[in-house]
Amino acid sequence: MRTLMCLAIMAVMPLLVSAQGVEKPKENWQNLDLKTDGVFGISTEKAYKELLKGKSSKPVIVAVLDGGIDEDHEDLKKVIWINAKEVAGDKVDDDKNGYVDDVTGWNFIGSAKGNIHYDNMELVRLIRKLQPKYAAALNTTPFNEKEQKEFFLYKRLITDYMEKLQTAQMGLANTTIFKRYIDEILAKMKVDKPTLADFEKYKPANDIEEKVLKAIKGELKKNPDFSKIKEDIDEGLTYYGNMVKYHLNLDFDPRDTVGDDYSNSRERFYGNNDITGPDAEHGTHVGGIIGAVRDNNIGIKGVADNVKIMVVRVVPDGDERDKDVANSIRYAVENGAKIINMSFGKEYSWDKKIVDEAVQYAMEKGVLLVHAAGNDGKNIDKTDNFPNNQFVDSLGVNMGKANAWIEVGASGWKNDESLLAEFSNYGKKSVDVFAPGVKINSTFPNSTYKENDGTSMASPVVAGLAALIWSYYPGLSAIQVKEVIMKSVTKVDTKVKIKDETGSKKVAFSEVSVSGGIVNAYNALQLAEKMNVAAAAGTKSQ
Repeated sequence: MRTLMCLAIMAVMPLLVSAQGVEKPKENWQNLDLKTDGVFGISTEKAYKELLKGKSSKPVIVAVLDGGIDEDHEDLKKVIWINAKEVAGDKVDDDKNGYVDDVTGWNFIGSAKGNIHYDNMELVRLIRKLQPKYAAALNTTPFNEKEQKEFFLYKRLITDYMEKLQTAQMGLANTTIFKRYIDEILAKMKVDKPTLADFEKYKPANDIEEKVLKAIKGELKKNPDFSKIKEDIDEGLTYYGNMVKYHLNLDFDPRDTVGDDYSNSRERFYGNNDITGPDAEHGTHVGGIIGAVRDNNIGIKGVADNVKIMVVRVVPDGDERDKDVANSIRYAVENGAKIINMSFGKEYSWDKKIVDEAVQYAMEKGVLLVHAAGNDGKNIDKTDNFPNNQFVDSLGVNMGKANAWIEVGASGWKNDESLLAEFSNYGKKSVDVFAPGVKINSTFPNSTYKENDGTSMASPVVAGLAALIWSYYPGLSAIQVKEVIMKSVTKVDTKVKIKDETGSKKVAFSEVSVSGGIVNAYNALQLAEKMNVAAAAGTKSQ
């Protein structure tokens, strides 16, 4: 039992660590300036103050492909995209785009039956697909080249699945036990809002309570708010519970709710117009980072000040499906989005080809795609992360790449070895830029606000920056907007800490990204102005 309790403490500690309350960045830090404010933001406020006063801009549509957005949020409702060609509630496809009553966007993971909330991880869906053919196969079973490849994939999937399932089951069991002992201690203490002093007075009844107390007191010394510890533990229970019950459950498949022909990747028209869905926390947070109203004296300040957010619901609690991602990209492009933010990703892909075709379509239409690099702390030059900007054939041979694509890693506010967020994926060839993604305060459902961490937060910082550039310099192409963002980063001289297969080490920032820096709005707008002037001069001379 003592060993189990130690594991319980270990299981919950990663969640508690996120509660480091002693170190807290300045409010709106992602938009502040390193030199002026002492935090490694992107100098948005400086740009508005010094570069944009009195300048006119045009609205830019940014599609947020996510889990849904609370369109009635006090700080977002004025910036939600409206499809002017559609009549709300008439149950008619007024604009003939194939989507009935898509007034504020579309939901590809729902139908008249309802909405998908939870789904599997992609590796579970792939196991279900391959299991009938390969479960009883041996290494000596005669297979052709395609079958051989599928067989080895199946074996890798099973190994990965068993590791993930064991971790989730252990995490759930240990966190449940940990919570139970905390509840018992609280019941004996009979204190509504316990403090560090209360826990120091408490005499543990046994070795297990002593270990639990030690963990609690350690966290309360960092952050005296015990409610935050309880919140983190509850989130841990939800996380592990959903992993076991839904994400890694081979018997759970909610796709019937959508009612599409899932085997037909080219099917386009399904879903419903409920853009909020059953869980809009992640998408609402992302949307606020991009374009929360800046001048209403409430809430937070988005990066872009003249933006319309098109909501496309595609991400469940679980892995998004390639068919839905492809259709979401096409929907966004066909309905006028100039930028598509994708704060999602996964280790495996069911049908990369269909996503690649949609990305190619976006490239042809001059759309910029911004994607979160992922939160596994891995080098994605060496590990798979989908979707990505590489086009490949059925055998995995590279067939080119999407040039108007920005892959974004997450950075913190300190200009030291911790600048690269501990959780963020990185890659000298695969991650283009870094942007703030730690303790980002943004919009949350029901007109509330919350801090979140993740490359999911860094990606919309860059999408918002792209919208800001494009709104003031609408003559630039998608490739030029990317070029502006890449060439205007604040170069990082400090070495940063990473973990790889050899352990923990410090490396130059140029080793973790293509650009070697953190995006900077002030620099970007200055460069955009120069490009704009040069383009105008070139036009006049012709």
